[in-house]
Amino acid sequence: MNLIDQVTERPTDNGGDTPTLRLFGLLEVIAGHDQPFTLQSLVADVGLPKPTLHRMLQQLETAGLLQRQVDGRHYSVGVRLRRLAESLMLNDSYHGARRMVLRAVVQELGESCNITALAGSEVLYLDRVETAAPLRFYLHSGSRVPVHCSASGKLLLAQMRPAQRRRLLAHVRLEAYTANTITDLMRLEEEITQVQALGYAVDNEEFLPGLLCVAVLVPTGACRSNLCVAVQAPIMRLPANRAPSVLPALRHAAEALARIEADAVPTRGARA
Repeated sequence: MNLIDQVTERPTDNGGDTPTLRLFGLLEVIAGHDQPFTLQSLVADVGLPKPTLHRMLQQLETAGLLQRQVDGRHYSVGVRLRRLAESLMLNDSYHGARRMVLRAVVQELGESCNITALAGSEVLYLDRVETAAPLRFYLHSGSRVPVHCSASGKLLLAQMRPAQRRRLLAHVRLEAYTANTITDLMRLEEEITQVQALGYAVDNEEFLPGLLCVAVLVPTGACRSNLCVAVQAPIMRLPANRAPSVLPALRHAAEALARIEADAVPTRGARA
């Protein structure tokens, strides 16, 4: 995959192929280099014309994100970019706290756990901790799944007013990913009504064959929440009739995540 492919994989979500996204994509490629590099060595990696790439390197150098080596040909990560990376690592206690909650669920249940949110008409994986079990379904942070065939998606749809939900689903193709995928709007509404009554949602092999997912909302104190915590497991380890067995661990995690969210909101952006 070249640079343009990397930064425009989902053009409707990130604004398309813009100069800023191409610069960001170039920085991602550069971050994977463990030694100084030349303009020529990057050409094959990023799939951009040499003059365009040269201009981009100049922009990043001017911004202090890259720096030129003594020989004038090689580049390396600049001081500003290193400080940015260090600041992210030093001050990311919010992210660290959320991951500790997910790790606790994985340790208790032995299955993968993730935090999700609604992004447009899809469910976005904000964070995820994988089980150590050899049989697992790998979905990384940043993955997106369809709203109509995911446990988190059903929960987030269930919070909407009927008119709002109809407006969203009117523009969503209810694609069949498996034999269990719900592709009829009336049937999906019936499923959402059941989710509202139960207080949790299940994806029973609706997105991937052999995968079961159980999700609960993270309470926020507001009328609606845009966060879910979910467990995913192969059906041979977690069949649908045992889905309720993971609810105590999930609800405990949801409460812990709610406390982290509440503590983080007033302090984000505040100066120490």
